[in-house]
Amino acid sequence: MVFFEKLIRSRAWMTVALFAALTGLSGCSLFVDKHVEWETVEPDSYPVLSAVGYAPIMSQRGESETVKTLMAIKASKLEAYRELAEQVYGQRIEGNQSLSSLVVDNETLRASVEGVIRGARVIKSYPVGEDTYATELELDMHRVYDIYLTTAKPQRIKDIKYY
Repeated sequence: MVFFEKLIRSRAWMTVALFAALTGLSGCSLFVDKHVEWETVEPDSYPVLSAVGYAPIMSQRGESETVKTLMAIKASKLEAYRELAEQVYGQRIEGNQSLSSLVVDNETLRASVEGVIRGARVIKSYPVGEDTYATELELDMHRVYDIYLTTAKPQRIKDIKYY
């Protein structure tokens, strides 16, 4: 009994009791349960991009006219894809200029495009004149968005409820 009376009168007991009370009160606010509700955000409009690629037939490598034509069809399709990538991602331009005695000595300009195009559709491939092939592509951004949803599953917070 004497031990408990001394403990009650000491400051150590008050400190321990105060610490326990503060820990108990603050502990409730640290572990609050919550429910987060997510929603998918859809754009208001979807543009449709189009591109045309051209390739000369006679400049293609191949043993016969048929092989050169097939290579021109492939090259025109790649050129159309490059044009679509340029529309979607932009074009990187690099320039370099050197001077010699305050006169332009050498000037170079490089352009490059980098990106992945998914969901493009070939509208048609056709000859233009006698030596050129053209391919028309279309990129419907609604289709691209559907592909994006299946791979990325984008979401934003709709509502948070705390308990």
